[in-house]
Amino acid sequence: MAYTFDSQPPLSVPAASEWHARKPMIDGVFRFIGGERLPFSGEVVEATSPIYDGETRARAVIGKVAQFSEEDALAAVRAAAAAWDRGQGEWPQKPLAERIAAVEALVGELRKVREQIVDVLVWEICKSTADAGKEFDRTMDFIAHAIAQLRESPTVGAGFETFTDVSGVACQVRLGPIGVMLGLAAFNYPLNEMYAMLIPALLMGNTAVLKLPATGGLVHLLTADAFAAALPPGVINFVTGSGRKTMPPIIETGLVDVIGFIGGPSVMDRLIKGHPTPHTLTLFAQLAAKNAAVVLDDADLDLAAEQCALGATSYNGQRCTSIKLMFAPAGAVGDAFVDKLAAKMGALKAGLPWEEHVAITPLPDADKPAFLEALVADAVEKGAKVVNGGDGGGGTLRGTLLTPLIVDSVRSDMRLFDEEQFAPVLPVSRFADVGEVHAALKASWSGQQAAVFTADAARAAPLLDALATQVGRINLNMQCSRSPDVVPFSGRRSSAMGTMSVSEALRAFSIETVVAYNPKDATTTAIGGALHKHSKFLAPVA
Repeated sequence: MAYTFDSQPPLSVPAASEWHARKPMIDGVFRFIGGERLPFSGEVVEATSPIYDGETRARAVIGKVAQFSEEDALAAVRAAAAAWDRGQGEWPQKPLAERIAAVEALVGELRKVREQIVDVLVWEICKSTADAGKEFDRTMDFIAHAIAQLRESPTVGAGFETFTDVSGVACQVRLGPIGVMLGLAAFNYPLNEMYAMLIPALLMGNTAVLKLPATGGLVHLLTADAFAAALPPGVINFVTGSGRKTMPPIIETGLVDVIGFIGGPSVMDRLIKGHPTPHTLTLFAQLAAKNAAVVLDDADLDLAAEQCALGATSYNGQRCTSIKLMFAPAGAVGDAFVDKLAAKMGALKAGLPWEEHVAITPLPDADKPAFLEALVADAVEKGAKVVNGGDGGGGTLRGTLLTPLIVDSVRSDMRLFDEEQFAPVLPVSRFADVGEVHAALKASWSGQQAAVFTADAARAAPLLDALATQVGRINLNMQCSRSPDVVPFSGRRSSAMGTMSVSEALRAFSIETVVAYNPKDATTTAIGGALHKHSKFLAPVA
């Protein structure tokens, strides 16, 4: 059975409107390498918005971006390696207190361009104005929490731990930098997710090359002057353009010591395999997820529908934490849940990101609708049912704005059951026995989160026990979501390598160094007790 979305004319912003006047035009025709804006004379592409221009009736042009060559990419990683200088560079040798002061100065510079950053997030990736502001503010809060953690932790900043091991040797333990970090983040939270890796790496003394995302990268181009003002030359270097062209030569140099990555696992695998000595790499990654919601037959269906709707459609479902597959009972209970879910979808307002109460906005990727249409067509052809299409309003495509679509009776032989859609397409899979859900979760490649909806602890416990070794977070009667940054954000299987939180990220981008001495020798003990007064590495923050 053929299936296609209902295509309508795309949304456009009137030429005379306030938001048309605020349309950004970012000049990204430069290289930010070695702490300087350097000239660029190579290929340049236009950056466009999924919002259509009321004058041109085409995707609005919001900037120009340099497309780095292999030589440009190599210049960036060599600048980072020179600033690292095998750990002897200015930045890794600074006392921690001075690195903290520099990052605090960076925050001050970034706040000067907050409104420009927010506008770019709105136009480039169609994040609502409220969510765009929250992304910037949460990022600044993350930095503040990281600095506070440094000041409080004895093995990181506030001093050092001294203890005597079983052999009688006194040890001081301190965390130090690893080397050159290669940072890559996805388009959906381009500032927050990149900085959740970058800032801990910087504070710990690493230098970095940032591969800016092809979509969502404009926001970083606004930060070049802030980095130049706050940090020594070469500590931060940008790479723009094709990842397929620029990443292999950078990795093949062997100059990268740590990878911070947010994206798909296949890309991460290619990066690792391209390194000449992969055993020397430190890896940190937040990867893909097909988070599941399990609605048991005793659940509060109104609550389940509300939370599943929020979890599946917040920022159009373009979050790794989104609910991307729902299990509902076969029969009347499941039917009632799907009906309530459809009602929630029908109440969501679709429109431009600055409109009041807007919930669904255009998708940034121009090719995404075709991918989604193929997923839905495959499911329908194999027997699944579109619940809220046609008069229900779901599946209407205006440019790249897709109104939420519910696909019921999705089975494991359908692409939509297993592939991550990253969009407001909501598959519902029916089960006659909860054992079917256990089997599906056990077989899944995903391991980030799950949600369980039930009114009975005895019913919840077996699922919790099964999920405890399969995912990093189990949500009880609530949607999947990010925790506060002080709470561990982990994953298993192909969903993560390492744990994201303030304290865990500081550890992820550092390595322990132990200073040991014989406490029975008076001279050595005196030296050990006084080292922090003279050593930059052991110097306390305050």
